[in-house]
Amino acid sequence: MTSDLSHDHSHGFSHDVSHDVSHDVSHDHDLSHRRVLVADPLSPAGLARLSAAGIAVDAPTGLVRDVLLATIGGYDALIVRSATQVDRAVLDAGRPRLAVVARAGAGVDNIDVAAAKAFGIHVLNTPGANSVATAEMAFALLLALVRHIAAAHASLGAREWRRADFSGTELAGKTLGLIGFGRVARLVALRALAFEMKVIACSPGLTDDRASESGVRRVDLPTLLAESDAVSLHAALTEQSRHLIDAAALASMRPTAVLINGARGGLVDERALAEALRTGRLRGAAVDVYAVEPPPADHPLLGLPNVLHTPHLGASTAEAQANVSVEAADGVVAVLRGESADGLLT
Repeated sequence: MTSDLSHDHSHGFSHDVSHDVSHDVSHDHDLSHRRVLVADPLSPAGLARLSAAGIAVDAPTGLVRDVLLATIGGYDALIVRSATQVDRAVLDAGRPRLAVVARAGAGVDNIDVAAAKAFGIHVLNTPGANSVATAEMAFALLLALVRHIAAAHASLGAREWRRADFSGTELAGKTLGLIGFGRVARLVALRALAFEMKVIACSPGLTDDRASESGVRRVDLPTLLAESDAVSLHAALTEQSRHLIDAAALASMRPTAVLINGARGGLVDERALAEALRTGRLRGAAVDVYAVEPPPADHPLLGLPNVLHTPHLGASTAEAQANVSVEAADGVVAVLRGESADGLLT
């Protein structure tokens, strides 16, 4: 277990800073000669923003890597979600025309940001656009897990009446530990406090004053794991935070505790978690993200009775999809015009 964890993936990258890109791209309000490739699904609102700016938009479905590599050199911008991998080879193939890669969402672990910076290609994300949806999902997972909602639903659907088997626990008076304290985590804290929970948090750069302003107590990682009745992950996935929740971390948690992961699958050693759940070392887990997506059929967590699964639905609301799409599109338009843009990472 390591205590070197990164910021909330919705907070640690951009810090809401607007960057002036006019030194890289000349001011150009006529974008009719610009082309954008949308490699992953984008809402109609986002596509409309690009078209309204006069940009030519290609939004193919089922774009395979070989086609991406062969065609990216003909575009000024690339917009992706989490599915398309924008590695060094893709960025290199985009040179010299490719000016910006936009991630419609917060996490950029599918983009080689260092290579983009070396090639002079801008990378931007939309860290605040889906924060409410992601926070609500994390809290929904917590409630559903401690009240056995999914299992009870399935049981009654099978024409069973097993009330005694689904006795849960209340959230009021319990301690919620937040690993990472960016936008999403702060929204989760707000909801937890409304449920009369005590909230503690661990995050690099988090001060006592900032935590106190949110009604939260700052602690270190070992303290958080030892004191929490529920632990919710909100950190970015980096080499330092990979398997942050490993066998040692799980062993330090209360046997009655539950783990919520709506951030990134790689933050958790999934085999160690499965073992802790099978042996009763941990009460339960709710998982919306996986190290490999979709998870393979033999994934160690699939099918365990004390695991609640969802297929990466954190940002899957109509509002969030529109928000991330519009913000990504607006960022691309700004960069191509040589104007300031929110969410720039390079």
